[in-house]
Amino acid sequence: MTRDRAVAAGVTEPNGMTLATVDADGAPSARVVLLRGLDDGLVFYTNYDSAKGRHLEGDPRAAAVLWWVDLARQIRVTGRCTRVSEAVSDAYWRSRPAGSRVSAAASPQSHVIADAAELADRVARVRAHHPGGDVPRPRHWGGYRLRPDVVVVSGWSTFAAQAALAWCRARHV
Repeated sequence: MTRDRAVAAGVTEPNGMTLATVDADGAPSARVVLLRGLDDGLVFYTNYDSAKGRHLEGDPRAAAVLWWVDLARQIRVTGRCTRVSEAVSDAYWRSRPAGSRVSAAASPQSHVIADAAELADRVARVRAHHPGGDVPRPRHWGGYRLRPDVVVVSGWSTFAAQAALAWCRARHV
Protein backbone atom coordinates (compact mmCIF):
# COMPACT_ATOMS: atom_id res chain seq x y z
CA MET A 1 0.00 0.00 0.00
CA THR A 2 1.68 3.18 -1.14
CA ARG A 3 0.87 6.85 -0.89
CA ASP A 4 0.73 6.99 -4.71
CA ARG A 5 -2.04 4.39 -4.66
CA ALA A 6 -3.92 6.41 -2.05
CA VAL A 7 -3.62 9.53 -4.25
CA ALA A 8 -4.75 7.59 -7.34
CA ALA A 9 -7.72 6.20 -5.40
CA GLY A 10 -8.82 9.71 -4.46
CA VAL A 11 -8.22 9.40 -0.72
CA THR A 12 -9.42 12.65 0.83
CA GLU A 13 -6.09 13.66 2.42
CA PRO A 14 -3.46 10.99 1.71
CA ASN A 15 -0.70 13.11 3.29
CA GLY A 16 -2.48 13.70 6.61
CA MET A 17 -0.87 11.74 9.41
CA THR A 18 -1.32 11.82 13.14
CA LEU A 19 2.01 12.29 14.86
CA ALA A 20 2.37 11.34 18.52
CA THR A 21 5.21 12.52 20.75
CA VAL A 22 5.83 12.71 24.48
CA ASP A 23 6.83 15.66 26.62
CA ALA A 24 9.56 15.71 29.27
CA ASP A 25 7.16 14.16 31.81
CA GLY A 26 6.21 11.35 29.43
CA ALA A 27 2.74 12.76 28.72
CA PRO A 28 1.64 11.88 25.19
CA SER A 29 0.51 14.46 22.67
CA ALA A 30 -0.85 13.90 19.16
CA ARG A 31 -1.64 16.19 16.26
CA VAL A 32 -2.12 15.96 12.50
CA VAL A 33 0.83 16.93 10.31
CA LEU A 34 1.32 16.60 6.57
CA LEU A 35 3.60 13.92 5.18
CA ARG A 36 5.83 15.83 2.75
CA GLY A 37 8.44 13.26 1.82
CA LEU A 38 8.94 9.53 1.84
CA ASP A 39 12.45 8.10 1.54
CA ASP A 40 14.13 6.07 4.29
CA GLY A 41 11.57 7.69 6.56
CA LEU A 42 8.47 9.86 6.72
CA VAL A 43 9.34 13.55 6.35
CA PHE A 44 7.27 16.39 7.79
CA TYR A 45 7.97 20.05 8.52
CA THR A 46 7.27 22.22 11.54
CA ASN A 47 8.37 25.05 13.77
CA TYR A 48 11.18 23.58 15.89
CA ASP A 49 9.98 25.74 18.80
CA SER A 50 6.49 24.18 18.67
CA ALA A 51 5.40 21.62 21.24
CA LYS A 52 6.17 18.77 18.83
CA GLY A 53 9.61 20.23 18.09
CA ARG A 54 10.42 20.59 21.76
CA HIS A 55 9.14 17.06 22.45
CA LEU A 56 11.27 15.57 19.66
CA GLU A 57 14.39 17.41 20.84
CA GLY A 58 13.86 15.90 24.30
CA ASP A 59 12.83 12.42 23.16
CA PRO A 60 13.13 11.60 19.45
CA ARG A 61 10.80 8.60 19.65
CA ALA A 62 7.50 9.12 17.86
CA ALA A 63 4.58 7.29 16.32
CA ALA A 64 2.59 8.21 13.22
CA VAL A 65 -0.68 6.94 11.78
CA LEU A 66 -1.94 7.43 8.25
CA TRP A 67 -5.63 6.55 8.14
CA TRP A 68 -6.92 6.00 4.64
CA VAL A 69 -10.52 5.19 5.46
CA ASP A 70 -11.47 5.35 1.75
CA LEU A 71 -9.19 2.34 1.19
CA ALA A 72 -9.98 0.65 4.51
CA ARG A 73 -6.31 0.95 5.45
CA GLN A 74 -4.34 2.19 8.41
CA ILE A 75 -0.55 2.48 8.45
CA ARG A 76 1.15 2.77 11.83
CA VAL A 77 4.81 3.72 12.10
CA THR A 78 7.02 3.93 15.17
CA GLY A 79 10.63 5.03 15.24
CA ARG A 80 12.95 7.93 15.93
CA CYS A 81 12.90 11.41 14.43
CA THR A 82 15.94 13.36 13.33
CA ARG A 83 16.10 16.76 11.70
CA VAL A 84 16.52 16.75 7.94
CA SER A 85 19.46 18.74 6.58
CA GLU A 86 19.32 22.52 6.28
CA ALA A 87 19.52 22.09 2.49
CA VAL A 88 16.47 19.81 2.44
CA SER A 89 14.52 22.20 4.68
CA ASP A 90 15.55 25.16 2.49
CA ALA A 91 14.46 23.38 -0.70
CA TYR A 92 11.08 22.47 0.73
CA TRP A 93 10.62 26.01 2.12
CA ARG A 94 11.21 27.50 -1.34
CA SER A 95 8.59 25.13 -2.81
CA ARG A 96 5.86 26.43 -0.50
CA PRO A 97 3.39 29.12 -1.60
CA ALA A 98 4.37 32.64 -0.50
CA GLY A 99 1.39 32.88 1.87
CA SER A 100 2.44 29.68 3.63
CA ARG A 101 5.99 31.00 4.07
CA VAL A 102 4.64 34.27 5.51
CA SER A 103 2.34 32.42 7.92
CA ALA A 104 5.05 30.03 9.09
CA ALA A 105 7.52 32.87 9.66
CA ALA A 106 4.93 34.93 11.57
CA SER A 107 3.33 32.23 13.71
CA PRO A 108 4.72 31.52 17.19
CA GLN A 109 3.37 27.99 16.90
CA SER A 110 2.29 26.38 20.18
CA HIS A 111 2.87 29.63 22.10
CA VAL A 112 0.08 31.69 23.61
CA ILE A 113 -0.59 35.07 22.01
CA ALA A 114 -2.90 37.84 23.22
CA ASP A 115 -5.45 37.59 20.43
CA ALA A 116 -5.97 37.22 16.68
CA ALA A 117 -4.94 40.84 16.18
CA GLU A 118 -1.44 40.01 17.43
CA LEU A 119 -1.11 37.27 14.84
CA ALA A 120 -2.44 39.59 12.12
CA ASP A 121 0.15 42.18 13.19
CA ARG A 122 2.93 39.59 13.01
CA VAL A 123 1.82 38.60 9.49
CA ALA A 124 1.71 42.26 8.43
CA ARG A 125 5.25 42.83 9.74
CA VAL A 126 6.62 39.83 7.84
CA ARG A 127 4.88 41.02 4.67
CA ALA A 128 6.27 44.54 5.17
CA HIS A 129 9.83 43.20 5.52
CA HIS A 130 9.41 40.92 2.49
CA PRO A 131 6.98 42.70 0.13
CA GLY A 132 7.62 40.27 -2.74
CA GLY A 133 6.74 37.32 -0.53
CA ASP A 134 10.30 35.97 -0.71
CA VAL A 135 10.54 35.17 2.99
CA PRO A 136 13.75 33.37 4.01
CA ARG A 137 13.34 30.19 6.03
CA PRO A 138 13.52 30.99 9.74
CA ARG A 139 16.17 29.01 11.63
CA HIS A 140 13.40 27.74 13.94
CA TRP A 141 11.55 26.05 11.05
CA GLY A 142 12.47 22.86 9.24
CA GLY A 143 11.89 19.20 8.71
CA TYR A 144 12.05 15.98 10.63
CA ARG A 145 12.38 12.45 9.32
CA LEU A 146 10.66 9.65 11.23
CA ARG A 147 12.83 6.63 10.48
CA PRO A 148 10.67 3.54 11.03
CA ASP A 149 11.55 0.79 13.45
CA VAL A 150 8.13 -0.79 13.02
CA VAL A 151 5.52 -0.40 10.27
CA VAL A 152 2.12 -2.06 10.54
CA VAL A 153 -0.33 -1.93 7.65
CA SER A 154 -3.86 -2.93 8.65
CA GLY A 155 -6.92 -3.44 6.53
CA TRP A 156 -10.50 -4.22 7.36
CA SER A 157 -13.76 -5.12 5.71
CA THR A 158 -17.37 -4.21 6.33
CA PHE A 159 -17.61 -7.26 8.56
CA ALA A 160 -14.90 -5.94 10.91
CA ALA A 161 -12.45 -8.67 9.94
CA GLN A 162 -8.97 -7.21 10.12
CA ALA A 163 -5.65 -8.28 8.66
CA ALA A 164 -2.27 -6.75 9.38
CA LEU A 165 1.19 -6.91 7.86
CA ALA A 166 4.09 -5.84 10.09
CA TRP A 167 7.69 -4.90 9.26
CA CYS A 168 10.33 -4.47 11.95
CA ARG A 169 13.88 -3.13 11.56
CA ALA A 170 16.48 -5.65 12.67
CA ARG A 171 17.96 -4.65 16.00
CA HIS A 172 21.61 -5.30 16.67
CA VAL A 173 22.11 -6.91 20.05
